[in-house]
This record gives sequence, structure tokens and C-alpha cells, in this order.
Amino acid sequence: MMTTTTTIIGFPRIGEKRELKFATEKYFKNKISQEELRTTAKELRKSNWKLLQQEGIDAIPSNDFSYYDQTLDAAFLFNLVPQDVQDLPFSELDKYFALARGYQGEEGNVLAWPMKKWFNTNYHYLVPQLNQDTHFKLTGNKIFAEFEEAKELGIITRPVLIGPFTLLKLSEYQNVTARDFINDAVTAYKEVFNRLADSGAKWIQLDEPALVKDLTTEDRQLFNELYQPLLNAKGKLKVLLQTYFGDVRDIYDDLIELPFDGLGLDFVEGKQTLQLVSHHFPEDKTLFAGIVNGKNIWRNHYDKSLTQLKKAGVKKLVVSTSCSLLHVPITVKNENFEPAVKEHFAFAVEKLGELNDLAAIYEGSAKEKLRANQELFAKQRVQEDAELHKQIANLKDEDFVRQPARQVREKIQKAEFHLPLLPTTTIGSFPQTKEVRQTRRQFRRHEINQEQYDNFIKGKIDEWLKWQEKIGLDVLVHGEFERNDMVEYFGQHLSGYIFSKNAWVQSYGTRCVKPPIIWGDIKRQQPITIKWSKYAQSQTKKLVKGMLTGPVTILNWSFPREDISLRESTLQLALAIQKEVLDLEANGIKIIQIDEAALREKLPLRKSDWYSEYLNWAIPAFRLVHSKVKPHTHMCYSEFSDIVPAIDAMDADVISFEASRSNLEILDTLKKQHFETEVGPGVYDIHSPRIPSVDEVKATINRILAKIAAPKVWINPDCGLKTRGVEETRASLANVIEATREVRRQLGEGD
Repeated sequence: MMTTTTTIIGFPRIGEKRELKFATEKYFKNKISQEELRTTAKELRKSNWKLLQQEGIDAIPSNDFSYYDQTLDAAFLFNLVPQDVQDLPFSELDKYFALARGYQGEEGNVLAWPMKKWFNTNYHYLVPQLNQDTHFKLTGNKIFAEFEEAKELGIITRPVLIGPFTLLKLSEYQNVTARDFINDAVTAYKEVFNRLADSGAKWIQLDEPALVKDLTTEDRQLFNELYQPLLNAKGKLKVLLQTYFGDVRDIYDDLIELPFDGLGLDFVEGKQTLQLVSHHFPEDKTLFAGIVNGKNIWRNHYDKSLTQLKKAGVKKLVVSTSCSLLHVPITVKNENFEPAVKEHFAFAVEKLGELNDLAAIYEGSAKEKLRANQELFAKQRVQEDAELHKQIANLKDEDFVRQPARQVREKIQKAEFHLPLLPTTTIGSFPQTKEVRQTRRQFRRHEINQEQYDNFIKGKIDEWLKWQEKIGLDVLVHGEFERNDMVEYFGQHLSGYIFSKNAWVQSYGTRCVKPPIIWGDIKRQQPITIKWSKYAQSQTKKLVKGMLTGPVTILNWSFPREDISLRESTLQLALAIQKEVLDLEANGIKIIQIDEAALREKLPLRKSDWYSEYLNWAIPAFRLVHSKVKPHTHMCYSEFSDIVPAIDAMDADVISFEASRSNLEILDTLKKQHFETEVGPGVYDIHSPRIPSVDEVKATINRILAKIAAPKVWINPDCGLKTRGVEETRASLANVIEATREVRRQLGEGD
């Protein structure tokens, strides 16, 4: 047996103290130079490579670093960038950021590329837009420069690159198809192979997570047409085909026949991976076994992992992570959890140690590490709440059905609310300025008292309520100034949650989130939103929405337990949020928005599993939350074209969703599926600093009305505004209101 070695698929790039985020945001504000930003990035790469080397990882990746997104990196590497961006008189990095965020200025007007969830995670990637003018060819240098950078440190890395199949499958096309780019893609990737080999690279890692989805005959044909000529030209360079987020059952036979040197397979989420490998795995290939969970923060159960590795029974083995460690925080060392809590967690750095432990134990040594792990898992970690488990077990079908029916509710609500045609609202949050964050921090540190804090929050609510009334919004929000995060804030009022200080992970670009951790059973300890919702409604005659985060999103944006099912945790959350909904209704709140922005994240990647493994309990969990109330319910959600019937079945009154970056394509699906719920398609992209003009918003509204009847349409931005600046927020919303008024007049309606 050959010696078992270790590697990882990728490492977090934001920095232990979010250095990349802060440096990039300073660069956006012209507070540091491009050279200073590049220096910060270079130091982070060096730090990561040295860390991996010091931790004993045998094969270290490179090009897993990105200033914004790895798919955007590939687009710039292969000349997939639109001509209007290429023509900007900017540096390459500024063109890159223009396409990532959008650009509005003297040199032009660039819309950002659409953003979508990266498979079943909370990370977002930018979607390449390919057309007849796209020339797929190697023009970039990043992958080569970073390989040389590591080589100067004495480290021969394994460069990482999105594979051609996944890159083409993730792209969107106008008047062309993926097949039109096969030959050029093969030529470009061959050139990458040649240049890396000439530079001294031994391996390249091609990430192909799209292989874990349902594959058609055409998909397999596309894959083979890409890889057969590519692998025939690999020369001495060894090629690792890396997959993650599931198993490759639809194409496994092809993979083991093609001349790949290594196959990276997911043993955590890949339900059939062990069965496939144990049935047959070629002796001349190396298995990169993704056995350490790259998406969750709990300690690896060594006995379970070792059992899988032994059953796999391969000759050449590398112990790896199930996916990139991009999706977990950097290190537990930066947390002040009690030792009895901390010992159960493994963030990115700690997972490196787990890889080494597993490789050593598999080889027959490190028996003390195995004993310590066995002792850890033999302990009872939490005490079960028997009453809560009984309550869930006794739930009946009628508990998940909302009364009265939608058509009856619509008539009651229209008669009571007296809203105009195309009612306007926002998604919930307003800018979290430095002053807002500082005041919350002062209160948390007991530097100001409750009265001072409450007066500040009241002042912000009053300021923004008056401004909303002034510009003419129809349904107002209180702005969520008391909330640090739409999930953590709720978790702080629920039993069963614990919170980190520094467990940040990247969501997109410079946006980082700090998911709370579900430690035990969940119950609502006290009212969560009633105080400020009630106050805001008392300050205006207009309707003010109560703002809640839904149970599925709270779960999906937390690090979940692994000792009970996701369904069980979600129903616990649903019962807790249901109490909050009932209290809001009792306190006179007539419209309640329940955000399920993350519903899609745990949707299985294979369509055959959508309902049986997820939607059959996730959708009822939402209905459980609002089944007992009369108020109008909104739901904010991002991408759902392929699960429209399930979304309609949630039985909300209005669905607000992100649509601006995706060119409102979802409207065709809604029309085709006879979607019954009222809709609020986002009329402008809040992830971009651009301010949409009145004409731009007006054109968007008219495109919406061409497909959805006006009485069914609400007008709103496509997401909350907490990350935006005050001036751009006010200018953008003022333009939205003016555009809506003009469209109403166009339809023969006054305000």
C-alpha cells in the first residue's frame, strides 16, 4: 500500500480578520491604491500557503484565491468578458470590479453580471453571459502568476481552475449554445496545461461540481467532447478531476475510463459515492476522498470516516475535504467558547489537523488521536427537550393549512388596505451606517444604557418613516436598525443557539456573514420583533410591515446540527417563529413579511430528490409559521424559476424576489405556470452601487406588466438595503416612486 497523503480543494481567501474585505472596500472608496490592495492580497496568499505547509498538508492548491469570485476569474482568464467592459479605459482589476458590481460614471454604464447561488451553498457566483461576439481564448495570467508566486516561496502548488464543462454549464447564452464553444474551450485549456507544465507544475485541479447534478445524454456527450481531446494533450501534467456537493452516478463509468490521474469524489454529500468506488476504482488512478465536511463546523467522526475509507479499498488514496473550505470560518482559535463547547468544532484550520489524523490512523498510527475522538463522540452533548419533540410529533395535517383560502383573503385585504395599483414597498432593511453599527456596539459593550439605545433606534425609525412618507411609499418598513443580521438577531432570542465572535464566511464579493450555530433544541424565549414593529406602526397612519426571517432561511444560514435531521430543526424553528407571527397580529400588525431568501440552498442538486428529501417538509414548515393568522404575508426570495409550483404552495399573499440581474426571466415561468400569488419582482439591483434612472425603472415595470397583470404586481427593490449607502438608497427609491407614478398615469390610475 502506498503512503496515504492529504490535500484540500481550496482555502478561505478573506483572511483571518477579513483583511481582503476591508482592503477591497477601502479601494472602492479610493482610500488605498491598487498597489496596496494587491499587496494585501499577496500577503494573504502567502499566509495561506505557509499555513497549509506548516500544518502538514501534502498537496497545496493555488489559484483558489479570488478578489471577488472564481467564476469571474475564469471569465477573465478566458476572454469571456463583454466588449463594453473590455473597452473601458481602466486597469484589468478595475474592469473586473466593474463587471462584478456594475459601473456608472463618465466612462460608461456597465450592468453587473447576474449573481446566483453556488450550487447548494450560501456563496454566490457571477454568471458568464456568452453570445456570438464571445471569443473563448486564453488571455489572462492569474493562474500562472499565482503558481509562480508560490514557487518563489519554495512551494510547488496544484493550480485550481473551474473545469470547462462546469464553466459552460453555468454560463447563460444569447443566440449561441455551449456546443458552439467546445473547440475553442479545448484549445484554451490545452494552452493552460502547456504553460503550467512549462512552469514546473505537476498537477492541475479542474473543478467540475456540475457533474453531481442530473446529467442527460447530451451532457455526457458535451463532457466527453471536451475532455477526450483535452486529456490526450495533457502530456506529463497530471489532471485531477474534482467534484463536490454530491455523487457522480450519471457519469462515473466515463470518468474511470478517461485518462484522469486523480478523481476527487465527495463522501459527505455523495450518497452513492462509496457504492460506486467500492464496486470498481482503477488501480492506476488516485482517489482524492472528500471525507472531511467542508460545509459544516462540527468535528469529524473518525470511526465513520475510516469505515468509509476502508470500504472504498483503493490502492492510491489522498484524504481530502468534501468541498472547498471557503464555506467555513478560518479557525476556532479566535473564539472564546467554553472548552466543553469548543472541543466539538473544527473550522478550516482545525480540519487540516483532522485530515492529517485520518491519514495517519488509516496508515495504522496516531491511535491516541482515534481514542480521543471516540471519547468526544461518546459524550452526551445536549439534553433533549422532550416536550418540544412531543409537540412536533403531534402536528397534524391541518396545522399546515392556512385559512381562509387565498381568494377569500384577497378580497378582505383589498377592502381593508385601500392600496393603489402597483403598491410600492421595500424589502425591509435600510442602510446600516457606521453610526448605527457603532451605537449597537456601544450598547452591547454597556457603554450606553437601554434608554439611550432605545432613543437612538426610535430616532432612526422616525427619520426613515418620515422620509418614506415624504417620497410616497405605500407600505412602509421600520428599517431594522436594531438588527445586526437577519438570522443572528433571531437566534439571539431563541434557546438552542450559540454565537461566534469571528466565524466569518464569504457570501459574495466583499460580503461576509457570520452564521450562528444551532447547538441544541430551539424555542422562542421571548418576543423578538414586537417592540419595534409596534412602535413604528404607532408613528404613522400608513401600513408598516412586520419583518421576520422564515424558519428555512434561519436554518440554512446557520451551521446546523448533525445529530438530528434538518426537518426536525426546521420544524422547531417554525413553531418558534409562529409564536412571533401570532404576537405581531395581536399587536395590530396587518402585513407581515416572512423572508425565505435561502429556501433554495438545501434544495438537492438532483431534481429526483427535490420533494422527497426537501420540499415536502420545507414548504409545510413555512405554512406552519403563518397558518393561524389573517394578516397579509410577504415572502422575499431570490431564485425559484424551477420550483414555481412549490413556491405557490407556500400560500403567501405576495412573493417579492430578486429579478433585476436575471433580466426578469422568471416572469415567463410564472405566466406559464399560472402563478396565483401576487409578485414583487425587484425593479433594480441593490448589489450594485449604480443608481437606476426613472426611465430605466419605468422600462423594467413595463416589461413586468407585459407578462403579469397589474393588480398582481407590487413594486420593490430586489433585496434589503442594509449594505448600501444612504444617498444612493434615497436617490434610487425616489426614482422608483417617480417611475411607478408615471406608469400608473400611463395605465389611467392616479396615486
